[in-house]
Parts: sequence; structure tokens; C-alpha cells
Amino acid sequence: MPVDPEFVICDLDGVVWLSHNPIPGSVDAVARLRAAGRRVVFVTNNSSLRRADQEASLAAIGIPAAGDVFTSAAAAAALLRPGERVLVCGGAGVTEAVDTIGATAIPGDDDSGTDADAVVVGFHREFDYERLRIAATAARNGARLIATNDDATYPTPTGPIPGGGAILAAVATAAGVVPVIAGKPYPPMVDAVLDLLGRPDPKRLLVVGDRASTDGRFAAALAAPFALVRSGVTAATVDVDVPVAIDAPDLAAVASTLEGRPAGDR
Repeated sequence: MPVDPEFVICDLDGVVWLSHNPIPGSVDAVARLRAAGRRVVFVTNNSSLRRADQEASLAAIGIPAAGDVFTSAAAAAALLRPGERVLVCGGAGVTEAVDTIGATAIPGDDDSGTDADAVVVGFHREFDYERLRIAATAARNGARLIATNDDATYPTPTGPIPGGGAILAAVATAAGVVPVIAGKPYPPMVDAVLDLLGRPDPKRLLVVGDRASTDGRFAAALAAPFALVRSGVTAATVDVDVPVAIDAPDLAAVASTLEGRPAGDR
């Protein structure tokens, strides 16, 4: 069946950019998709940045995105309750999302949060043994352990580095607690994105991502077609175990496929 989406749900890292360096053809691809009348929204498991910072970074490379970015930090915050004390083992994006929901964000670098109501774990480069100890102690003391995502790696121009899932694995192992995971491909993100788009017919969606285990399963949870791009963590030679409607080297090739042109024709 031909893929003709009204909404394109596009990952960021490994699809649009690598460490905010645009992947060749991606900026033009977004413009082409929008020019064809398709709404492009950016759904990312990267929770480290504030939403406005993500939007500004996209604008800086030529992609207007105000109101079109949804992060796993927001999906995680939707699991919290106003007034709760939340230990943040994550970046500024998690702190912002916790504040937005009406909960109180507690920095994860001292013992003041070991009696918190919840711990939210996300990707951040300040993670160290003390933050691990503090987050694990809070979870052992009864705080709900919530993760923005469980991606083991994060794509960069020089190759994958440890991702939020690696940090989560350390905290969950040290605490002996099973976390609730909010981001792709899990139900909190599925529900949030469907609400964001007005609960459209899944056949009118297309999920574009570079990681079959995350983006592909997210598409399956939405009952939507999946376009796999090989510009991030999934190499061209790696087989995948989820249904793939479009298998392309990059986002530009996905746009060409939707336009009915050869993948190399930009």
C-alpha cells in the first residue's frame, strides 16, 4: 500500500542532525514535506534540552519548529502530580518539564532529594557516582522511578555514545527497582503524541527514525507506517525486526520516496 501521510512524526538525533549538525539534505527535506501540505512534528527521546532550546536549534539550521517539538521529558512529566517533590537525574529539559507540570524539581547532586516522591532519569553529561548514589537511594526509599527513555546509545558525528538508557540501567540496578519508561516506544509517549495531533487515523501518520527498536516499535504502537533511515545508529547492513514501509539512507530520500521520485533525486 502506498504511503501518503498527512502527519510526519520525525525523530531528531540521527535523522535531522547529529549533535545539532544537520545531516545533508535534512533541512530541505523538511521544507519539501511541508510544501506538500504535510505537518512535520519532531518527537525526540532526548530530554536534556529545554523545548525552546530545541526549537531555537532547529531554527538556527533553517527549520521553523515553534510548537512542533515534543520531548520525552514532557512525556515523563505527564506521569507526575502537581506538588510532588521530584529528584531530577537529568538535564535542563527534565527540570523544565517537572516545573511546567506544577511539581517541584530537586537537583540530583545532593542528599536533599533522597526523600523525594519520584525520581526522573534522563540523558545528561553530568552523571557521576554521587548522582547515581543519590538517585538510587531515593528510589530505594520509595520514590517512583520514571525514565524519559531507555535508549542505550546516543548518535554523534563520531559514533554512538552512552545514552539515557545506560544511565537508567545504572540507577535501576543500584536501586533494585523496575522503572516506568515514558518516551518512545512506550504508552505515555504514544498517548501524548496522539493527543498533540488530535487523534488522527493512524494510516495518515508516518514515523521517521533511525532506531528500529525505538522508532520502529513506536510506529507499531501507533499502528502507523515506519520509515527507517540509516543516517544515525542503524547501519546500512543491519537487519531490523519491525515492519518497515520505507527503508532509506536519510530523510531526504524519504521525502523523495513520498514525492514519487528516485531516492537519490533531491
